[in-house]
Amino acid sequence: MPELPQRFDTLKVRAGHRPSEHHYAVQVPIYQTASYELGDPARAERLLCFDEVGFTYSRVGNPTVAALEERVAALDGASGAVALASGMAAVSYALLNVTDGGGRILSTRNLYGGTTDAFKKIFPRFGVEVDYAAEVDDPASFERALRPDTRAIFVESITNPNAVVADLAGLADVAHAHGIPLIVDNTFATPYLLRPIEHGADVVVYSATKGLSGNGSTIAGLVLESGLFDWGDGSFPQFTDPIHTLRDRFGAERGILDITGEFPFTLRLRLTYLAYLGAALGPQDAYLVLLGLETLSERVAKQVATAERVVAHLQAHPDVAWVFHPSAAGSRSADLAARYLPRGAGPVLSFGLHGDPARAEALIAATGLFSYQANVGDARSLIINSARTTHGELDAAEQAAAGIRPETIRLSIGLEDPDDLIDDLDQAIAAAVSALPGTTAG
Repeated sequence: MPELPQRFDTLKVRAGHRPSEHHYAVQVPIYQTASYELGDPARAERLLCFDEVGFTYSRVGNPTVAALEERVAALDGASGAVALASGMAAVSYALLNVTDGGGRILSTRNLYGGTTDAFKKIFPRFGVEVDYAAEVDDPASFERALRPDTRAIFVESITNPNAVVADLAGLADVAHAHGIPLIVDNTFATPYLLRPIEHGADVVVYSATKGLSGNGSTIAGLVLESGLFDWGDGSFPQFTDPIHTLRDRFGAERGILDITGEFPFTLRLRLTYLAYLGAALGPQDAYLVLLGLETLSERVAKQVATAERVVAHLQAHPDVAWVFHPSAAGSRSADLAARYLPRGAGPVLSFGLHGDPARAEALIAATGLFSYQANVGDARSLIINSARTTHGELDAAEQAAAGIRPETIRLSIGLEDPDDLIDDLDQAIAAAVSALPGTTAG
């Protein structure tokens, strides 16, 4: 029977798993094993020389994890993928893989606070410096900030926490004009809302902890690649230099591109950073993400619809000073969201109340339905005071540069009834204003 092209909602349920290869198990089996029988020395030699594809040790490859990698790659239109133990491992490994011990990353202040703090505290120890363009939605500001040793542009497709949309095609044009890749953290959007590779991204990273799994049960990350970037032009010798461990069965040393041109970025990441730094995703965790993916479209579609209702309600509330989300009236990201996110701009928004910034904490304390936790994309609706928590590593100047105000409250909308969420916010706002009376609108 011929294989017909499959659409997104079929892929999210079936991609990466062929039951006939797993004793006809309907669900992806959990391969809870550390290593694998090599068979005989001849087969071991074929595996080690990449003449045969197979599994040797679960730190670098596991069948359950491989099913997750193949499924997300199919959803994103990627040529290859590596699953990792966390989203921060995905960001770190991807950027280390492209810089390989030196050079610069060009990014923006509009990032998750932990990423920015890693740029300040960790990456310089590996010989990697980070420069910042003025605005994530202004490709010209990136063009101006490029340096001769810039090795990649890195952005979030929808920023944390203020949901500014990046101009991906414009950024890809800038990156490719200078022979460097565009790396996109697509965690907030998920491939249901946005497939960055279609807009020129070369590498995509995820915290699969968030919307991909959608159940708040596991920590996981992914790195994917388009397979279209030219890693062999001489600017990235880590992909062409011969490596002893990649030698063929005759003992001739080879580079990554001698083995594959389809997914060299993810293969090198797997054989180098995953193999030796070891942030391996376990099969149980991969299975939980696979379960979450089966309902990705349905979950995110409902979360987006509810988020848009919450945004509209908060914008009309007299005690709310501002709301940031691409669906908000007057949003700076409205045009880019219409271009890149026709299904909606995600379930995450931020807002602030008039008056004392301490009202944010009072509001959070008064909520009864929202869960106070540092996560997004969960089936439950979540609330957090970003300036004190998710971006608490940043000093006041860094927070101001990232557009994070002291009163910022971030919401991640879940699957509850929209009216219940709105009722909870209304009573919490009233309690916060009552506890700290003072300035209101007008």
